[in-house]
Formats: sequence, structure tokens, C-alpha cells
Amino acid sequence: METKTKSSSTTSNNPKAKNQRTPSPSYSAQEKVQAVLAVWTERCKAAEVCRQMKIPWITFNYWQQRAMEGMLQALESRVNLARGEVLSPRLQALLLNRQRQTNTQKIVQRLEQIQLAKPQEDAPKTQ
Repeated sequence: METKTKSSSTTSNNPKAKNQRTPSPSYSAQEKVQAVLAVWTERCKAAEVCRQMKIPWITFNYWQQRAMEGMLQALESRVNLARGEVLSPRLQALLLNRQRQTNTQKIVQRLEQIQLAKPQEDAPKTQ
């Protein structure tokens, strides 16, 4: 019985320790930019950056998406993005992914408009 008492007291302390998250390191914008550009210029792989910076892949992927959005917003009026040949394959893939997301959103919005308009058309006319 003594072992049960010890194990129950030990387990009561462990859940608290397991529930606590280690705080993720915070990085400056410049450090994030350097990490993203290191991958985009193919100086190192994304997995290597994640390991060195002790961040999950999802965090790094979020940084990449934000960087791409920032560039597109900053350069939209002056750069013809149709000339993707000068971009690395990785950047081309990110742009293509972003374009697909935008097109999908437009299609979903249009379908919602059609669905909202349809009940009005099917409703019997009362005069």
C-alpha cells in the first residue's frame, strides 16, 4: 500500500508538470527574415532552420507566408508577378499556393451569393 500512496502523490505532481508548456523563443523581425531568406536562397533547409531556432515547422511556415504576403503587398503595383521565371522554385510554389487560396476564396464567395439568391427565386410570389 505504501507504493500506491507514493505513486498517487507522484502522479498528482506530474500532470501539472506535463501541462506546463515551455515558452517558445521569441525572435525579432530581422531574425525571422534571415531565417526565411536562408531557406528561400537555398543556403539551408527549413528543417535545419527549425532545429537551430527550436521552433516547430508550422511556425516557420507561418513566417514564410507572412513574408510572401508582405512582399506581394509592398510590390504589387510595380512588379509583374506573371514573370515568375526569375523566382526560385520555392518562391514560385508559394506564389502558386497563395494564388490558389485567393481563387478558392472567390469561388466560395460566389457560391454563397448564388445560394443566398436562390431561395428568393424559389419563393412563391405574393401580390
